[in-house]
Amino acid sequence: MAQQTPLTAEPVAKAKLPKRLVALLLFLTLASVSGIMANQGVLFCILTLFIVLAVLGRQLVGLYLLRGYTLVQLVAVCFLPVILYQPDNPLAGPSTFHLGTWQGKVPDLLVFGLLIIIAMVQAWIAFSPKVKAYCHVRNSMNIMR
Repeated sequence: MAQQTPLTAEPVAKAKLPKRLVALLLFLTLASVSGIMANQGVLFCILTLFIVLAVLGRQLVGLYLLRGYTLVQLVAVCFLPVILYQPDNPLAGPSTFHLGTWQGKVPDLLVFGLLIIIAMVQAWIAFSPKVKAYCHVRNSMNIMR
């Protein structure tokens, strides 16, 4: 007689990949690839790509890493204006962006505000119930078993 194990007792309903999670993972992938191409924070970019792969693999640990990454990023971006505030520096002014031949100057507060909004949207996506329902696999990477 065959015994039913907890894995075969009831089938697990598979949740679909949420569209907002797809958008977040694409954004993180593009940011990481551009960081690797620019040689800026290569190790951090590789870690981000591993987090993206873990989330796509429906790993619960990938979800926890994504949420931790999101919270650290949100805190860092919120403290960025305080860290970079330099009232004595006469060169501290608007940020300059070069896009081809176009050169634009944007106030730093606008850049900080945009970064904070992006981090808040990322936190909203990472902590949504649909994303938690998508990531449910608990694999043990214990090779001694």
